[in-house]
Amino acid sequence: MKRISVADPPGKEEVAKELATRTPGMSGADLANVCNEAALVAARANRTGVLMEDFDSALDRVIGGLEKKNLVMSPEEKRTVAYHEAGHAIAGWYLEHALPLLKVSIVPRGTAALGYAQYHPQERMLFSQEQLMDHLCMTLGGRAAEALFFDTVTTGAADDFNKVTKIAYSSVKEWGMGSTVGRLSYPASEAEQQYYQPYSDRTARAIDEEVRQLVKDAFDRTLDLLRKHRDDVESVAQLLLKNEKIDHHDMVRLLGKRPFGDETRSFDDIIDESARREQAAALDAAAAEQAPPRIQEPQPAAAAAVQWDSTRGNGARR
Repeated sequence: MKRISVADPPGKEEVAKELATRTPGMSGADLANVCNEAALVAARANRTGVLMEDFDSALDRVIGGLEKKNLVMSPEEKRTVAYHEAGHAIAGWYLEHALPLLKVSIVPRGTAALGYAQYHPQERMLFSQEQLMDHLCMTLGGRAAEALFFDTVTTGAADDFNKVTKIAYSSVKEWGMGSTVGRLSYPASEAEQQYYQPYSDRTARAIDEEVRQLVKDAFDRTLDLLRKHRDDVESVAQLLLKNEKIDHHDMVRLLGKRPFGDETRSFDDIIDESARREQAAALDAAAAEQAPPRIQEPQPAAAAAVQWDSTRGNGARR
């Protein structure tokens, strides 16, 4: 990675800390791309050093894609997008298990359509029903805000509905969280299901009905939440219309700290976690070096050719 000049050298540590909290999950190549893009933004502005606002613009471009400068939204469209994104932001702010918000933008970009929200991902391997329900509600926050503030709804929630449908069907069909299928699993990705349906048409209709009810319950819950915090949705939407983008700090200034705590990891948290992982890896490597070599008993050739076939429940010769 090439070195770049920060406009305020004494403040470069603060810039590094801010970038660390706003670039979760990015690889070294991604970070290099952000830094190079920030340097280009500064150069276009005839600056010899890079400011935090240049990094901010670079992150928008890397995450959301190129700004669609030729796409001009009407005032009504821009207002709809602002309230849509504000609905996502407020729903997530007041849902305990929703991902922490990093940034919301209503600037049209290449991969982000008319607006996008960036959240802080959490390294989770398991998800509870409560966590999945909160995620459904947060995803439906945009359409709920449209329904609450306008006389009609738009096509802007198409991608949200796609995500919600996948999660709802997986909950019922794969993860044993519904009453129709129960403790059975029918993953949609299995190739053999392209040729046959492993359950009856009656069960299929029951699954569809349970999924519809699950999504309806999530939407109704989200709508009730936004009604309760209607003024907050209004405040966030108006700030978006004014500035076109807001971040976590803006949300805190508007609404106060999140009721369930601020789960966005600080720079120190990230460094501490990295150190813990490196220490654990070093201990594992040291233990592996000190472990005595394992002696493998010779196996008769005939026995070695017989392996257990779990699909048949017996030994299958290969």
